[in-house]
Amino acid sequence: MAVAVDSAKYLLDEILPFLRRVEEGFALIGICYAGSVTVRFLWKVAKGVRVHFWSKLWRKDLVGNYGKWAVVTGSTDGIGKGYARELAKNGMNIILVSRSSGKLEKVAEEIVTEFGVETDIVQADFSLGRHVYDNIARHLKDKEIGILVNNVGMMVVPKMFDRLTDEDIWAYVNVNVATVPAMTKLVLPGMVERKKGAIINISSEVAHFSLPYLQLYAATKSFVSSFTKAIGAEYSSAGITVQCLEPAGVSTNLNAFDERIHRPGFFTATPDRFAASAVATLGYSKCTTGYWTHGLQLSFLQLFPEWFIVMGFRYMVEFSQKKLK
Repeated sequence: MAVAVDSAKYLLDEILPFLRRVEEGFALIGICYAGSVTVRFLWKVAKGVRVHFWSKLWRKDLVGNYGKWAVVTGSTDGIGKGYARELAKNGMNIILVSRSSGKLEKVAEEIVTEFGVETDIVQADFSLGRHVYDNIARHLKDKEIGILVNNVGMMVVPKMFDRLTDEDIWAYVNVNVATVPAMTKLVLPGMVERKKGAIINISSEVAHFSLPYLQLYAATKSFVSSFTKAIGAEYSSAGITVQCLEPAGVSTNLNAFDERIHRPGFFTATPDRFAASAVATLGYSKCTTGYWTHGLQLSFLQLFPEWFIVMGFRYMVEFSQKKLK
């Protein structure tokens, strides 16, 4: 009996110090992890303040930094029109590219009257594919293109993939995908030659997620984000600024099918308000949501695994569609 007691006491004397060391090790790991999370959080906050608030304190010389002319696709409504107005407000001449000639003339007249800059208009239906770019190239010839805003895009009402038409599929490819590299190809050589310029590609927050019922829209925006970051890396030493914008809700015709995300509010900006905020971030961030509440929204969503976001979006769409029946 005494031998057993002595053995147990010996084991406790050996095991307890080991367990204490293990406990101290886990405590140290916990402190380091908590510290790293805190540092990452503070860094993200500081970066957000710099991009979305500090950037607005200084007026930019867009013409001096980039060039005299800005090209904006999809410029007669929504974000594109907001960008055209904001760039004109900063003294840039604007080339408006969109599908409706009537709307183009109206917006061009508004910009000339309000901001006193030069404008040019190019009627182009990007859904028709490759041949529209020859006419655009003729309008860009001999102009110092300082900024390109690849904004034009389309989104059909959420639906199952088999219910999309062939026209829907090719319109997504031609409008949301092909326009970005095709328009970039038109302006990039001149920017490289002058060693200055900016290319702004409008992607979306949904580029981070695979969304059922908006499967093609989300996939095309993933392409835009990936392409933008790649050419940004390629031309980082050439004096060219390449920026990817990944906004969330902006009150445009694109999302008019759902009043919850179309109605302006805390998380849904008006086009003019979004454009003013996004233009201020140029030169401060290579990839941003462009609007501070959208940054909060994306940071919150990224706390969850993608399967949770996918499931939640699926149920939200299905619930909305049942209510409409």
